[in-house]
Amino acid sequence: MKMQTRGALAAVLLPAALAAQPGRMEPPAPVSSFPSLKAAYPGLRMGTTLNLDEVYGRDLRGGEIIRHHFSAISPENLLKWESAQPQPGRFAFEAADRYVELGERNGQFIVGHALVWHSQTPAWVFQNADGSPASRDTLLARMRNHIHTVVGRYRGRIGGWDVVNEALDEDGTLRRSPWLNIIGPDFIAQAFRFANEADPQAELYYNDYSLENPAKRAGAVRLIRDLQRQGVRVTAVGLQGHHKMDWPTIAAEDSTITAFADLGVKVAITELDIDVLPRVVPGNTAEISARGEAAGCNCESNPYVLGMPDSVQQALAQRYAQFFDLYRRRSDVVKRVTFWGVSDDDSWLNDWPLRGRTNHPLLFGWRGEPKAAFFAVLRAASPGGGQAATATQSEPE
Repeated sequence: MKMQTRGALAAVLLPAALAAQPGRMEPPAPVSSFPSLKAAYPGLRMGTTLNLDEVYGRDLRGGEIIRHHFSAISPENLLKWESAQPQPGRFAFEAADRYVELGERNGQFIVGHALVWHSQTPAWVFQNADGSPASRDTLLARMRNHIHTVVGRYRGRIGGWDVVNEALDEDGTLRRSPWLNIIGPDFIAQAFRFANEADPQAELYYNDYSLENPAKRAGAVRLIRDLQRQGVRVTAVGLQGHHKMDWPTIAAEDSTITAFADLGVKVAITELDIDVLPRVVPGNTAEISARGEAAGCNCESNPYVLGMPDSVQQALAQRYAQFFDLYRRRSDVVKRVTFWGVSDDDSWLNDWPLRGRTNHPLLFGWRGEPKAAFFAVLRAASPGGGQAATATQSEPE
């Protein structure tokens, strides 16, 4: 996923709404005064994604949350092809170097995202100098050089890579991307082979959204099984986890985990958030291109510009508790849970699928304050805590 900027209307209205409520504009309590997520879940790598403000230390509250609560980090955009190699042969590693150094200082497991994706890859990658389509051999050579250069630079430092991202359509068939059109179906196996050559010790992931949908899940199972038959090393499947308040069911999530466990691979929840806003596109997709025009209103499609009502806070908390109860129970297979953003103001869902909406999908709010969902996730670390969570607590007593 590509993360976007915060909802513009919320940046104006939300502080005003908070100011109207006694005590709500007081600074949040120190991050260290709350129990740590990573300590609560020693059997899971608890992760979050970082944007450039967090990598460069400009977001002080976000940096404190990252250090205190998370044992794994993933980059928002800085290792995608358009950032790492924006022009042929010109690699840009300053931000990525800072990101890796930050993770090392914090003693965190460091993830690289994403090597081969149809989005956020410059057009030149797929073209000759005259704009005509590159040949299969040319594109394979560019893929190999890119993966060897990027993965090789951080060999032994980045612990796991999203090697191929979102290669499947909703029906479980391969997406008609330039990678498929030029190279053919073996582009996925080739990418994993190149990544393994560059760092044989790194964990290698296939990452996708909506794998809880039966058809797409079946396609992913076929894909992983085919790679295994070819002797291609795949460590884990990444379930992105862009959930909604009513989808997927916990049973569907459990079945999806089981489907990949049966193949002998691990599972990571790689981009977790829970969308609290009304659906404005059909289905349960997280397709980045499915974006409409700005909402720009406190209206039916954007109802929480001034904050979430308590009933929605509690429903979100209960939803998170149920997922984490599952992830804790399946920690023999689920080895990492990564949130797609540190706090609500970071979330890509403020600008997808409509630009300018105000979403509240994470554990920390727009000021970096822990929400009811945060405390519900802490309770879910204990057996029965997720099933019984009522999420009535918003601050520790």
